[in-house]
Amino acid sequence: MAADAPVPGDRREGARDLRWAFSFVLPYRGVLLLVVGINLVSTLLALYLPYLSKELVDRALLGGDMGALVRITALFAGITLVGFGLNVDSGLRYAKVSADILFDMRLEVYRHLQRLSPRFWARTPLGEVISRINNDVGEIQRVTAEMALGWFGNVLFLAGAVGMLIWLDWPLFLVSIAFLPVATWALVYYRRRLEGRIHLLRARSSEIGSFLIESLQGMRAVTGGNAQGREVDRFRERNEAFVTALMGMQRLRYLAGGLPGILLSLGTAAVFLYGGHRVAAGTITLGTFVAFLAYQMRLLTPVQGLMGIYANLASVRVSLQRVRSLLDTLPDVVEREDPIPLPSARGEVVLEGVSFSHGREDDGVLRGVDLRVRAGEVVAVVGRSGSGKSTLADLLTRQIDPDAGRVRLDSHDLRDLTLADVRRHVVTVEQDAFLFHASVAENLRLARPDADEGELEAAASAAGLHRFIAGLPEGYGTVVGERGAAFSAGERQRLALARAFLAEPAVLILDESTANLDRASEVEVIRGFGSAMRGRTTVLISHRKELVMEADRVLVMEGGRVVEEGSPRELERSGPAFRRIFQAGPPEGLPDAPEGRSKGPVEHPWPAGKR
Repeated sequence: MAADAPVPGDRREGARDLRWAFSFVLPYRGVLLLVVGINLVSTLLALYLPYLSKELVDRALLGGDMGALVRITALFAGITLVGFGLNVDSGLRYAKVSADILFDMRLEVYRHLQRLSPRFWARTPLGEVISRINNDVGEIQRVTAEMALGWFGNVLFLAGAVGMLIWLDWPLFLVSIAFLPVATWALVYYRRRLEGRIHLLRARSSEIGSFLIESLQGMRAVTGGNAQGREVDRFRERNEAFVTALMGMQRLRYLAGGLPGILLSLGTAAVFLYGGHRVAAGTITLGTFVAFLAYQMRLLTPVQGLMGIYANLASVRVSLQRVRSLLDTLPDVVEREDPIPLPSARGEVVLEGVSFSHGREDDGVLRGVDLRVRAGEVVAVVGRSGSGKSTLADLLTRQIDPDAGRVRLDSHDLRDLTLADVRRHVVTVEQDAFLFHASVAENLRLARPDADEGELEAAASAAGLHRFIAGLPEGYGTVVGERGAAFSAGERQRLALARAFLAEPAVLILDESTANLDRASEVEVIRGFGSAMRGRTTVLISHRKELVMEADRVLVMEGGRVVEEGSPRELERSGPAFRRIFQAGPPEGLPDAPEGRSKGPVEHPWPAGKR
């Protein structure tokens, strides 16, 4: 992970994490106080019920007062019904608040994840992130809400019950709590050991999640390679490790929760013995003993509840550490406090001495790159894998920032602009186009939710996709499936292109965006570029020579540097690096790139039918 989890036992880290968790509870304090008030009334009524047993035995049963029997029975039924109604009301209010708190927590983590760069996602298993958002945040919300409310009701009932026990018979009360110190020690001892086991269990659970996500996404490769059996064995190994961790955690959890309860039950057994002796000796009445037992039995519930809250601290500390490690991961790209708005852009792109690496020694992806792309110009970037081509795309959309140098858009350093403006004016279409499990129209409207049907059709036509979409049973309302599984790779690619066209960026970056298209589809898409990208800057990152030859200028990259630059024809004649990449002559009948395009914005990039 990007940041190490805080060391278990560090009180300062633990206090910080708990303050973070409770910060989500405070906005709902009004509703929570109402729930607390309802619980207060319900608790007071519940405290009165055991006392009725004393009156029932001494006055109604042993005293033979039938009127008292009817009154006590009616009072008991009425209090029970009222208490039930109060509990239902407070429970529903509490459930709604808990759901809101859970969403707020997940929303903060989700928003933070949106700010993290490709570096984070390259080194972090997706299953690990999902486990923390889903399981760990859920655990934090559950325990935090219980601590915010559960402790109050339990403490209130415990205090009231203890007061009644002392009032009824204080010597008997001392007997009842004889085992409490030992039970408390057992709880504290096993809770400390439980924390490490929970941490291990969460890690094993995340490993299963990561395995399933990776394996299901690569199911075609698994079945195509007849690797089903091996994948099952890998799944079984991870599950066995999870079960081992689970059993170790459960054994400690039973000891942490069950042993204190057993010790408290021994106190109840002592009350039976000593109290029964007192009744037989006539020093207390049978009704007092029955009422004492009723309070004693109910005393176990709040005591075990408070012990459970304390035991849950072990679980929530682990979850807090795992979630906070995500939140403590600093974004590589941060918007300045007073960014400059850029409502419109011409599309001039400049790189000045740009260097970038992934933080390891001798891995410089870009080394002192200087580059200028004029507004409206079509520039192709070519090079072997690892030469830094895709890194340029991430820099231009500010997914990452350079380690040195500056990236400018219309003379503005990207770091001075709002992120929203940068990513509105500069759009990338990648080779592996991502589609959401939604309709064609919803996928197209990702960047422009207000686009009308005519604009959707125009963008789809520019990508050579409109006729295909129109032929679908539900047209633009057709659901594309998980990650676009209902469409072919080429159809997904063209849909991503149409989405980019609809966004109407000033700069369009095509990062191997036609790699999944056949030759006929590629020609159709290129023809659509003329109208869709007229007057807009286009950066082509491609291994397809046919596409590269359509550019105004070509940059050849090797070892993180631009080693050759010129028109496609010039490089084909006198560019050794260019020739090494393609090792082929130009397509027959392809005219030379137009001359006289070295100054000023290009007015008609790729006009339809020109090439």
